[in-house]
Amino acid sequence: MKKDKKNKIFMRLIFGIVIFVTIGTVNSCAELDPDLTEFSVPPESFASLEELRTSVFGLYGLVRTAAVFTTFYAPSWAGDDITTHSGLNKGDFREFDQRNVNATNARLLNNWRGMYNVINNTNIILSRVDALLGFDTVDQDELSRLLGEVYFLRGMAYYHLSRTHEKLPLALSRLPQEDVTTSSRLDVFMQIESDLLEAESRLPMINPDITAVGVEGASRVNKGSARALLARFYLDWAGFPLNDTSKYSAAAEMAKKVMDESGAHGFGLLENFQDLWKLENRFNKESLFTIAYNSSARIRNLKFNRVGYPGEAPFRGWDETYGEIKFFEDFPEGARKEATYRMDIDWKNLSLQRSPILAKITGPPGDLPMTGAWHFTERNDFYMRYAEILLTYAEASGRSGNITTDAWEALNMVRRRAAGLPYNTPVTSPVPQLDLEGNEIPGLVYVDITSGDLAELAFTERKWELAGEYLRWNDLVRTQRVEQALNNRTPATSMSNDGTLLQEINLIEGSLGIDNYFSPLPQVIVDENPNLIN
Repeated sequence: MKKDKKNKIFMRLIFGIVIFVTIGTVNSCAELDPDLTEFSVPPESFASLEELRTSVFGLYGLVRTAAVFTTFYAPSWAGDDITTHSGLNKGDFREFDQRNVNATNARLLNNWRGMYNVINNTNIILSRVDALLGFDTVDQDELSRLLGEVYFLRGMAYYHLSRTHEKLPLALSRLPQEDVTTSSRLDVFMQIESDLLEAESRLPMINPDITAVGVEGASRVNKGSARALLARFYLDWAGFPLNDTSKYSAAAEMAKKVMDESGAHGFGLLENFQDLWKLENRFNKESLFTIAYNSSARIRNLKFNRVGYPGEAPFRGWDETYGEIKFFEDFPEGARKEATYRMDIDWKNLSLQRSPILAKITGPPGDLPMTGAWHFTERNDFYMRYAEILLTYAEASGRSGNITTDAWEALNMVRRRAAGLPYNTPVTSPVPQLDLEGNEIPGLVYVDITSGDLAELAFTERKWELAGEYLRWNDLVRTQRVEQALNNRTPATSMSNDGTLLQEINLIEGSLGIDNYFSPLPQVIVDENPNLIN
């Protein structure tokens, strides 16, 4: 019964997409400079709350459409945690991996268009709500909540793009600008902050539509989702290139609010780290914003399963998302490593490319089918996880100089679970770490940390906790550690059976300096809008 209810939610989402596209497609202006003589203006105002509700459903659909392929995270291949195949059709990913990104990169263009489609449709929605404001016949609380979702998704879309491009054009009107230019990074960040704060003020503690059908997590965002994204955003703002260190306090404050009210939001850690990547847990309380899929409704995710397997027999995968060897070597042994990588696959002796296989991509052994159309899954995207918020709070507290017992506890909760232990039980004396089956691991012990450089300890913990989740590159950028990390990719201990020391295939070709942290604007967009280069 519960699954049927979930499917009905997704069918409503599809219905919303169909209606919404008829309203908004010609207004998406993803290329920023359409022919104004062909610009079709929709009705001036929504006639009912139901029309607004349908359009917001459709907006989530546009986010999902933008996120369905690995294109959504292509810039993350620049990190030291993931790599791709050395040939085949993976050239766009290799450009990021090798720090040699061209303006003609198709992934840049597709991601740009996907996010600006979201942005421009949010602008259309916001321009059409005036007739619903202040009327007794319209549920003003629901109206405000729906608008909170719109502001969240616009802020998220701009923020997502800002992690790839240093400057962006700010489009805040339903009509396109004829001579659009890029805005400064500070102006873009101030707009993102404004949208996310507006979302925070309007969103409920938990979305009632999700609560009604018993779906865990936040496939419809709530106040905690907005605060969580603000915490991540402020952590970026405090780092390169704006380097406004006052934002560390803001990041810690927002993260703490999420933690303090986690129960009201329905958020928390799962008991076992490996359970996060099982299909049965595609909705879970650890996801602070879930981009949801449903195969029976033909809303399917193409970022998992087959893309993480090698192309050779017996796998016949798509060779797209691999782990990096040195990162694998450095990864602390224990339950979390066992759940992050496919330890059952002898990747060191593969025939074509010898790179670690990520269980976060393929799923745990036997969890996802490897026959039929297995490039499709209904695994959801966890755009943010509660573990990230705990580590953001710990790191931001350390960097702002406000180190508390709560900050240490946030760090240790993540560390305990990584060691296979109950995350809520303090460990003051060394105890054995446990494997995925709950057995003691010889030679591995755990004890809580309560002293040292909290910020750096939390930063390092992020490296392992969030490995393969498309976040490592952004952490390297904000802390200006790209050169340090990418100059340390040479394997040291990984050997094939014949004694050959393995090597990374995709060698760095571009600059590792701050001049090459951000990607160029897509060439097609610049050609159509020359004023973007200013």
